[in-house]
Amino acid sequence: MIVRIATENQFRLPDHDAQRLNDLDNEAVTAVEAGDEEKFHELFESMLELVRSDGVLLEEDDLEGSDVILPPPDLSFEEAKAEFTGEGLIPD
Repeated sequence: MIVRIATENQFRLPDHDAQRLNDLDNEAVTAVEAGDEEKFHELFESMLELVRSDGVLLEEDDLEGSDVILPPPDLSFEEAKAEFTGEGLIPD
């Protein structure tokens, strides 16, 4: 799975981590729907960390399309309300 972090880089995430990212995404949607800003930010930071630590950074000239685009790290809770809805960023 190719994951882009908006305003940062693009990473190739191993298949075994793709499900974990999806699980975190679903939990983030639940936190947003519950109005739990602290929990959302904790989960979103975990999503970013998973991609940064387990993903392989793609070269800047690599033009592969992204399967998932994560919002920028400085995403506000108000902005998250528009992004983390329904099935989240990663449809099941």
